[in-house]
Order: sequence, then structure tokens, then C-alpha cells
Amino acid sequence: MAGSIISYLWRDRKAAQIFRSGVSLHSHTNQSRETLDFVANFGTQYPAVRPLLARMERRAEQAYGLRLDYAASYWTPPMTPKLAFDLETQQIERLGVSPMVSISDHDNIQAPMLLRTVSSARQIPVSLEWSAPYREQSFHLGVHNLPSAKATEWMAALADYTANPSDAQLIEILSALHREPNVLVVFNHPMWDLYLVGRERHTFLVGEFLQKYGVYLHALELNGLRNWDENRSVRRLAEKWNMLLISGGDRHGVEPNANINLTNAASFTEFVHEIRRERRSHVLFMPQYAQPWKHRILQSTIDVVRNYPTFPQGSRNWDERVFHPDSNGAVRPLSELWPKGSSPTWMRAVIGMVQILGRGPVAGGLRIAWSNSHQLRTALGEFES
Repeated sequence: MAGSIISYLWRDRKAAQIFRSGVSLHSHTNQSRETLDFVANFGTQYPAVRPLLARMERRAEQAYGLRLDYAASYWTPPMTPKLAFDLETQQIERLGVSPMVSISDHDNIQAPMLLRTVSSARQIPVSLEWSAPYREQSFHLGVHNLPSAKATEWMAALADYTANPSDAQLIEILSALHREPNVLVVFNHPMWDLYLVGRERHTFLVGEFLQKYGVYLHALELNGLRNWDENRSVRRLAEKWNMLLISGGDRHGVEPNANINLTNAASFTEFVHEIRRERRSHVLFMPQYAQPWKHRILQSTIDVVRNYPTFPQGSRNWDERVFHPDSNGAVRPLSELWPKGSSPTWMRAVIGMVQILGRGPVAGGLRIAWSNSHQLRTALGEFES
């Protein structure tokens, strides 16, 4: 039967039994460069935060001779490609089905290319999350299963558009991707106003984008890290444009994707054909999605600033995973920029306070305070197919 079906594992523990495979889409590894622009945006969104940021910026310049440059800085998620692949694989295997994992880091394919040298991950598709500027917004497109022989060529074309966007080039790229029969193109978290242009303007831009290019997009993503309200809006958007819905966990921390796709396909290419040709998609939300959204976002943030002593060198400490230009403009991890190799006392205090929020009684209290059980019941009713 064609169409989108949505299930919830906390309601139906046997939801996966009639399927052959589970597909994890849209997750990130330490090969993904995540912008720090959001830090500066906090000062714009929340005026009370601006003085704190200004103080931090002054101290950085006085103590280290560095003028903070959020646009040139970035952080990377803690998990290596192999750790991320194993995490997603194990969650799916616990359902009793065969796993398929498509990792889509921001604007690069290093993770799948590295994983293809590992026997257990040799069949992983070559995928990425492409940042496609559009007007004053930027849309993220999940591009899955690029042909290996053309992957480098494709990456050059995508990077060229991102650096020099034009409508003519965008339609050329999307139509060419659509002509690749085994490639899947997903509009990730379409209702997320990434650049804070305002809800009304963002909704208009999404509609304009779909009107121009929707024929080349194969599904809209229900995002595992976005809230119920936003995902309900995506469902309404899919109904309006007669498009399929598909899963996308968007994992950045150490919690596995909060949704997957269920399928009877035996390979990722077969799964792509199921979405594109047969227009069938079965999304399964995992139990972690039923947890309060604010609590999950906090936990994901804590994952980013937590230390992992057993991880490979370079991924263990949070300041090894945050990068900023040095006084000569060379981008280096913060761990190499601290005087005497240690972060400032005030910085350790801030990180410590954030980490405390994820522990024991404090975390439990916040989870109760943020409980959205009524919202959950409403969402379930509206999401039923």
C-alpha cells in the first residue's frame, strides 16, 4: 500500500516483527563540522544573555589575544564513525531485524568512506547532509546513496553551489540527483527556521522551494530531535504537497536515533526504490522520542560537553572537539589554545554546571517539570495513519 505509515514502539512492541530490515537515516559523527553561530544568535534572541557573551568575548581577547569568531569556529559530535555505526546498528538489531545505517554528516562523506574499509560496515551508503542556501534561509537536504564512482564529483558540485548559490544551478543539481535512480533526496527538518527569519517568512520560503524543486525531492523528514508541534507541521506539509514522510534521527550525541524506517528491502538500494518508485514509507518512533523534548535537547547538549575517557584520542574531551582560529588564523582545537594546556577556571565552572543538569535528582526533576504527557497524547492522535 502506497503512502506513509507511522508507528510508535512504546505502543506496539511488536511493530517491527513483520519487517525484514530497519533503516537509520540522518545521524552525525565527529567528521561533521557543526557551526557555533548559534552561540551568537543567543545574544540576539535573548537580550539577557548578551552581556554574558560580551564578557566572555572580552576575557578571551584579554587573556589569550583572541577575538572570538563564531562563524569561523565549529564543534564536532563526540562519536567516531565506527562508534556511531555500531550504536545505530545495535538499536535496530534489538528489534530483531537487519540493520541498515546511512550516516549523513554536514557537507562531507568522510564517515561512510572511512567505514567502507571496515568489514562490518562495507555496504554503508555514501551519504551526507547538504547545506543548500536559499534566499536568506538555508535548507538541509539528506542526500543518500551517492554512486561511489561519482562521489567526489558530486561533492565538488554541491560545495560549489553552497559557496555560490543560484536558482539555475540548484535546479540543475537536483534534477541530476533525481536522474540517479538509486539516490534518495530528503528535505530534512523542513519546518525548522534555522536562520531565524521568522515563522511566516520561513513557511513562505519552504512553500516556494517545494513549488520549484519539490518534484526532485523524494520525502519530507520527521525529525527525531525536533518537537511534536514541528513534526505535526511537517505532516501537514506532506499532505499539502502529496509527499512521503520518512524518518531522520539527526543524532549528534550518544543517544541513538529516535526514529527509524521499517522495510522489507534487503539492501539500501532496494529501500530507495521502495521510497521513490513504490512510494511506501513506514516510520517507527523509538521510546526516547516519548521523553520530554526539552530534556532530550539538554541531554544532547550535555553529550557534547561530556568527556569520554574510553573514546579514541581526539574525541575524549570536550575541548578537543571545539575548534577556533588561533592568533595566526589557523583553526585548532581549544585544548591547544588554552595557556598551560588547561581551560580557564570560569570555563570549567560553566561546563560543570551544565553537566550537573544531566545527573541524578536534578535530571529527574527537570524531566518531571518538562513532562509533556498531554502533548504526547494529542500528538499520537494527530499522527495516527
